[in-house]
Amino acid sequence: MTVPDSTFARSEDQRFMALALALGRRGLGSVWPNPAVGAVVVRHRNGAPIIVGRGWTQPGGRPHAETEALGRAGGAAHDATLYVTLEPCSHHGRTPPCVEAIVAAGITRVVSAIEDPNPMVAGEGHARLRAARIAVEVGVCAQEANHDNAGHFRRMRDGRPHVLLKLAVSADGKVALPGRRPLSITGDITRSRVHALRATNDAILVGIGTVLADNPQLTCRLPGMAARSPVRIVLDTNLRLPLASKLVQTARDVPVWAIAGLEAPRDAEEALRDASVEVLRTTSSKSRVDLRATLKLLAGRGITRLMVESGPRVAATFVTANLVDEAALFRSRKVVAGSDGIDAFEDLPLSALTQSSRLTLRAIETAGEDSLELFQRV
Repeated sequence: MTVPDSTFARSEDQRFMALALALGRRGLGSVWPNPAVGAVVVRHRNGAPIIVGRGWTQPGGRPHAETEALGRAGGAAHDATLYVTLEPCSHHGRTPPCVEAIVAAGITRVVSAIEDPNPMVAGEGHARLRAARIAVEVGVCAQEANHDNAGHFRRMRDGRPHVLLKLAVSADGKVALPGRRPLSITGDITRSRVHALRATNDAILVGIGTVLADNPQLTCRLPGMAARSPVRIVLDTNLRLPLASKLVQTARDVPVWAIAGLEAPRDAEEALRDASVEVLRTTSSKSRVDLRATLKLLAGRGITRLMVESGPRVAATFVTANLVDEAALFRSRKVVAGSDGIDAFEDLPLSALTQSSRLTLRAIETAGEDSLELFQRV
């Protein structure tokens, strides 16, 4: 049976776009405020496809994936196909538009996973390529590209970061011992997975209660990945963040932002700033900063992907406010004896997350002796 050429072409496009997506993921957590894009340049020799260039968005958001791939391809990009996980930019920023580089390289076909919702692009990149008589196909692996670019899309469309809520609970749904005493719930493999999650997010957020109870460091401590540690953010309405805390003591190495209310003490702010902690103020009510205002503030500073690794109070507030876009729920086999252990959410059952009509269970995985349930917004 002979398979039509169009079927071969679709299979080839999906294969190379899958590679471009994998390359793009290398930039997650390190390229904000730009999206993490991947690109592959392919040309045919004697009827067989050959990769002549690969690229992904570099740390800090520049150079872009397209120019990286084209630069590696050099003259071999002429008459080739470019696979890119997001519509190429068409506007002048700190660098010229990628569209211009694509045209100048002699690319004859562009396969783009999805259109960029950025109003400065929004279809104009594809239109300019077509105007230059370059064949453009949009939509290959669009679902995967949507997921990988969720932070960029959320920031463009809703003016806030994409929020991932991470929870680790015992077999009976507890996160701490009575009196909010810390409890080691999960195993080493889960802890490594959590550090990997930190590395793929721009920032990690906790409440001041977690800092006072646990004195966390919130860095990525996988071997060789310290530089991938996210910005560490503390919801701290009244600026109680201790100067002796691990966060403050390491603020010169990994950024720390304290989100304070408008009435927080100025002397506390000055002391934290002297220790290299950046203090950002926003509206607050009942001793809590406004979450939506906080997320808008973070998006304005370029944060696209936010991991929430907080205690029961802040976690419950995110769930109640419908601000959870993804959730990673690690379940341990350990049981916290007694009924006085601290529940995952304050004043909410765990089912508020696991049975929410706003979230769907995407996958269940094993993590050593623990299990991991992944949820995403419907």
